[in-house]
Amino acid sequence: MESASPLPNGSHPSEAQPELPPAAEKLRRAMRLARVDDAERSRVVSELRGAEIARLEMLRDELLPVIAEVPKDVDLFDVALVPSERPRLFVDMIAFVEMGRDRRAYRFLQDTRLGRVTIAEGERLEPMVEAITDYIARRLIERDKALAGDTTLAQAARAQIETQEKVAARHQPSAAAPKPRRRNVFGMVFGFFIEFFGSAVLVALLGLGGWTAWRYLSALSWLSHHPVGH
Repeated sequence: MESASPLPNGSHPSEAQPELPPAAEKLRRAMRLARVDDAERSRVVSELRGAEIARLEMLRDELLPVIAEVPKDVDLFDVALVPSERPRLFVDMIAFVEMGRDRRAYRFLQDTRLGRVTIAEGERLEPMVEAITDYIARRLIERDKALAGDTTLAQAARAQIETQEKVAARHQPSAAAPKPRRRNVFGMVFGFFIEFFGSAVLVALLGLGGWTAWRYLSALSWLSHHPVGH
């Protein structure tokens, strides 16, 4: 009986690797296809993300001259591109621009107390720049109104404090200035009459005393000229 000829790798046919069953071959083929699809998808996503960032960079470059006109003491706006999983171009802390689902249209969004609202949306660059410029102008006006309101409230509070201090000072007696005495008209009239009648009574008593003395002296003089018994 002749032996089987060896395989090119030197092994005999009985020692060769057994063939995989059909199910394992299908799984390996499916995994290979999945890897290819994932690589293609990652490449497409990377390309789309790169396109989004490029379009947002174009918008940022158009907004830089507008931001340069904002007063230096205003720190509300800081145009910054965040290249995250969903790239966004922030205008301030509550407003930003991102690309739509088709990766072609700009979406200008703002976070409010009632939720996120869309301020503007479109594919063209110029209308989006105008919408963001109008938004910046409105924010500046709101800031000026808020500052004016704060000044008015501070002035009103200061005036209220000064009024309270004046009212409190009126009710507190001053140590340097004594209280003026009240003039009692009735007391003055009564004192005048007492003084008048007292003077009149004194004059009457003096007159009565003088008259009595005169009578007494007259009686003594008469008796001295007309002794009793003659």
